[in-house]
Amino acid sequence: MWTKEMFGTEKPIIALLHLDPLPGDPGFCGSLDTVIAHAASDLNALQDGGVDGVLIANEFSFPMSDVTRTETLMAMTCVIGAIRKDIRVPFGTNVVLNPAETIRMAAATGASFGRSAFSGAFTGTYGVHVADWGENVRLKYALGRPDLQLLCKVNPEGDVRLADMPIKAVIDGISLGGHVGAFCVSGPGAGQEASWDFLKQVCELAAPKHVPVFCNTGCRQDTIERILTIADGGCVGTAFKGADGRVDINKVKSFMEVVKKSRGDR
Repeated sequence: MWTKEMFGTEKPIIALLHLDPLPGDPGFCGSLDTVIAHAASDLNALQDGGVDGVLIANEFSFPMSDVTRTETLMAMTCVIGAIRKDIRVPFGTNVVLNPAETIRMAAATGASFGRSAFSGAFTGTYGVHVADWGENVRLKYALGRPDLQLLCKVNPEGDVRLADMPIKAVIDGISLGGHVGAFCVSGPGAGQEASWDFLKQVCELAAPKHVPVFCNTGCRQDTIERILTIADGGCVGTAFKGADGRVDINKVKSFMEVVKKSRGDR
């Protein structure tokens, strides 16, 4: 799978680098330098702790909106540009609730992958969100990034799919043409466990198509070994945080020790 080529290992762990609120967000602290310093510190802790990849997301742009304002996008790009030279692992982008801007952000910053709900119509706390899979695939080609891997959420946290489609139909439709990079299976919210039965079902449906499946939320040190028996990797954010909300390198190291033992890393 492409994941082995990109990350250099089977069943990679992609760590979430959650940016502080950005200009345009109500919670912005007023200093972009502070946001950059926090991002740089978290990046170093994640990399020194041994993660295989990093996904940079504006996770704290509360309240979320699928209309990401220009100032927020520019600030996010500025932060990524400031820490770009220190990134030592493959990295991706995630402009929350905005799949098209996720692709544009990845193309602009040289990211290797993007994660979002790139396909489907959903509703939840933040309203109705519609993602045109065909347009999103075409966008990466138009931007000169056919190599960009799209990690597609099949069930975004906190949202439900508007169309009552069997999951097999969803997987088959998105897989058609071979443009999806991976499927991401989420729990009901950030840090909450994904349904084991649903994760297993998606893995079974995706396997014949040679599309990897990531457990998208709820990966913890005490659950990751079991998760990796069926999933092709995990996206981890909450489990790496300390009491102060910043990445705790000791938690990262402990988590990755379990992962590496499970993978049989030398």
